[in-house]
Amino acid sequence: MAQRERAPKSPDAVRPDRTSGDPGLAARRFAVDILAEVLEGHRPLDRVLDHRATMPAYRALSPADRALVRALVATCLRRLGLVDDAIRRMMEKQLPAKALRAKQILRIGATQVLFMEVPDHAAVSLATELADRDRDARPWKALVNGVLRSLVRRRDEVLADQDAERLVTPLWLWREWSETWGEDAARAFARVHMVEPALDLTVKSDAAGWAERLGGIVLPTGSVRVIAHGRIERLDGFEEGEWWIQDAAAALPARLLGDVAGLRVADLCAAPGGKTAQLAAAGAKVTAVDISAGRLDRLKQNLARLHLDGVEAVTADLGVWTPDEAFDAVLLDAPCSATGTLRRNPDVGRLKKATDVEDLGHVQSYLLSRAVDWVKPGGLFVYCTCSLQKAEGEDQIAAFLAGGAPFDRVPITADEVGGLADAITADGALRTRPDQMPDVDPRLGGLDGFYAVRLRRRP
Repeated sequence: MAQRERAPKSPDAVRPDRTSGDPGLAARRFAVDILAEVLEGHRPLDRVLDHRATMPAYRALSPADRALVRALVATCLRRLGLVDDAIRRMMEKQLPAKALRAKQILRIGATQVLFMEVPDHAAVSLATELADRDRDARPWKALVNGVLRSLVRRRDEVLADQDAERLVTPLWLWREWSETWGEDAARAFARVHMVEPALDLTVKSDAAGWAERLGGIVLPTGSVRVIAHGRIERLDGFEEGEWWIQDAAAALPARLLGDVAGLRVADLCAAPGGKTAQLAAAGAKVTAVDISAGRLDRLKQNLARLHLDGVEAVTADLGVWTPDEAFDAVLLDAPCSATGTLRRNPDVGRLKKATDVEDLGHVQSYLLSRAVDWVKPGGLFVYCTCSLQKAEGEDQIAAFLAGGAPFDRVPITADEVGGLADAITADGALRTRPDQMPDVDPRLGGLDGFYAVRLRRRP
């Protein structure tokens, strides 16, 4: 049975909403707006939240209410299949297509009833009031009220009867993961994806010391994992540039290049810059290339905060860019479906589809062919993707090498990745999965799904 999660609590959490004058109503309205932008507008959640953060009305919310908005939307997306199934059980027939606004209001209301420690009467009454005040949703006000009241009465019955692992996984991913990894693994992935993960940090030095200061733990891979509360910028060490946010799995590929001190290294598709920071901190002369000028600006801001130099940031399309000379080492974090990041980005499974994997496969293949001549003879090349789809990892590299690329595999060993022997494939590549590195506290367990392979260019 899926568990209910705590909504952010603080003395300000129930104070009157500044924009509407009604307690909590503005937060729910923003949650509905954002959910609609993601699911109807097909926009990534992070991008939508970044845009909202620039709006005066959103910024007028208390910090607790902004945290509530994020929690409402993220929890809804993380468990959308369960939410929709529960709503369907309470209705005799589906909502008409023109009732989209009412549908999103129902989803936010049901998320609170099923999975958040929000009083049932507040969840129901605020959703009903929101429907009443919304011209597009008003015709379904009574339905919203009735469905949510029924859900309150039947909550335990519904949750006990749901196949949670199957319902939270989009059908196209369920089918592919079950075929590729087996149904037991697909269910294990889903259990991880239902839990909001802790924050992973890559620290410049003294991981144990920073874990103690931040109340976290040191993972076997060397990352510090913290259950953070409040704004990240207010954590110890942020302003001083002592660490940066980076999933523990995402921190592994750059380490596969070994000692890079003094070497010229290309970080291709570099933004948001976690791997660039790792390479710069290790003493490499880094050329960070990305097609997005905005994302590169953020990368440069992060490097400035971290007091890391020796990085040349280049805004360029890798399809037309060519370096002046080959590099000692190249890291290509190729564009992919990002299905390995569902634990942190619950919108991915709803925004991507199977055809995207095929389309991105062509991009990955092309970038691999472009990068061949950018590695010096004898130099190392690491290819990685944050995807759980073999088509974007294992299959891509098998085709690359079978096509005559002048590279040989350099097997990765468990000691290079914190002893994660179960993450080393038979051919010496790295394959991390969400169900690896479990913990008694589910928030402290798991990894993003990553594939990485290390190759050396033949002399």
